Amino acid sequence: MSALLRVEALAQRYGKLEALHDVSFELAAGELVAIVGPNGAGKTTLLSIIAGGQPPSEGSVSPSALRIGWAPQQPALYSKLSVEENLRLFARLERVGDVEGAVARMLAQTGLKARAGEPLARLSGGNRQRVNVALGLIADPPVLALDEPSAALDPAQRERLWHFIAALVSAGTAVLFSTHNVSEAQRYATRVLVLAGGRLLFDGTPAALLRASRASGEGEDLERALVQFVAQHAPDAAELGA
Repeated sequence: MSALLRVEALAQRYGKLEALHDVSFELAAGELVAIVGPNGAGKTTLLSIIAGGQPPSEGSVSPSALRIGWAPQQPALYSKLSVEENLRLFARLERVGDVEGAVARMLAQTGLKARAGEPLARLSGGNRQRVNVALGLIADPPVLALDEPSAALDPAQRERLWHFIAALVSAGTAVLFSTHNVSEAQRYATRVLVLAGGRLLFDGTPAALLRASRASGEGEDLERALVQFVAQHAPDAAELGA
């Protein structure tokens, strides 16, 4: 399959700190790819560069960030505005041609049509996160980048959010997400990218990561496999987390 997203030899430095080093991978239509790894691995930095939030020190991302939807962990939602007003505002900021059509489409797609007139402040955490994802999708991008999309959600809210994301993937959207909840990567992702110390250590299926860590005989626990894999390939990495 042809790539919707191509990341080539990406590097990011902040003074003497090298946050990313020579990271390359591709993302095709209908893929749901998880970025996992220790604290400080470079997950958020990588997503921010892909989404156009900051330029890389070296390397390239194609296509341009204008065709990549972005839902950061800390959403830029306006709590006093309604769901519909937030969507309309961001559609205008994204210079969407048919603003009202885009708003109607996202209300239907997120299942929030009945909540269209409610202020964001009144919504549950799960519904606010669905609005956050909807803002990233308002310009109908082929690629969506999500930073810790289920953070702070309860189990039922997480289930609804992943059902929504799975529907996007089934329709052909390529989704790249970071998570410290490794069980989510095991359950939902078609591929996992393991980052540690700013380096891409692994790119493959969850099953392949289990085999690579020699943990496949230990209850098929991807979190344990990840800990073992990072310990084998980046022993100086910090403990796993966000």
